[in-house]
Amino acid sequence: MSAMLKPIAFLIIIFAAYAVKRAGLFRSRDYRVMQVVVFNFTLPASVIVSFATNPHHISMLLISAFGFLCAMLPLPLVYLATRHKPVADRAFLMLNASGFNVGNFCFPVLQAFMGPSALITAAMFDVGNSIMVTAGTNVMTTSLLHIDMDKPLTEQHAGDAPTVPYVRPTDRDARRMARRAKLRKIIMGFVTSIPFDIYMLMIVIMLFDLKIPAVVPTLLQPVADANSFCSVFMVGMLMDLPHTAKDVKDVARVLGWRLPLGLLFACAAWFLLPFDAGVRKAAVMLTLAPTAVFSTLFTDKVLGNAKLAGFTLATSAIIAICLMTGANFLLPA
Repeated sequence: MSAMLKPIAFLIIIFAAYAVKRAGLFRSRDYRVMQVVVFNFTLPASVIVSFATNPHHISMLLISAFGFLCAMLPLPLVYLATRHKPVADRAFLMLNASGFNVGNFCFPVLQAFMGPSALITAAMFDVGNSIMVTAGTNVMTTSLLHIDMDKPLTEQHAGDAPTVPYVRPTDRDARRMARRAKLRKIIMGFVTSIPFDIYMLMIVIMLFDLKIPAVVPTLLQPVADANSFCSVFMVGMLMDLPHTAKDVKDVARVLGWRLPLGLLFACAAWFLLPFDAGVRKAAVMLTLAPTAVFSTLFTDKVLGNAKLAGFTLATSAIIAICLMTGANFLLPA
């Protein structure tokens, strides 16, 4: 019964935060404060605590590779399937149709359903997933659509074109400088993502079998414990109901991509991964996770529409809870 109540509590927090915002206790942009707290403090702390308190065998890197593929494959598929759509529609779909909300959503849900041991699988899956959600998705989307990462799409005069107009430099030196500038932006996109940096540090620690001092998780545990509440509350703060029929269609398109692909990845996790039933069951549930919290951040930067991304996240979270609950009862551990 308690396993059922915890995910329901997350939904209550989302709608409570939304109600508080609608009551006027928060301004429309106050969610940015919570973004800083989640992305720079509570999520990195929860990752460090997970690695410090649970054993991570090197063979579990296969789970990381699987997580990376699941998070990356939707991007080129959506890019190719939407090549005749306006760039703004393509950007919203690409930023929200790929990647999984693992650290902020699946950690507490999996722990409620399967116990602390499932966090090992979740953390290793999120290593690969985080390469995409913390930076890769934004880098690939902006690169494929020729979007300048330094300013919003509304200032780039794309109109209804499928990509932002791009004029390739004719001079060799100019092309080389453009490539260097683009590479620098891509590298900075990864390096300046604190959760990504923390995951890479944890991989190094695991590969070299280094020990994290016991005092580290002890000090970070209170911050890590706040991750679930802060993340879910942030979703409620930035969420807003769709204002137009187009908004509804945009959210429906995201779900129309995520649900079939999620079920396909879930089948691959159960039937193809060479692990015991407990690990495979956890992997199945991870592939059914909602959109990543980072999707709201990047949608805000590129399109200035974090509220619709937040509503997409909240909607996909409700669906994810139903799917993960079904997987928990149907699959043996």
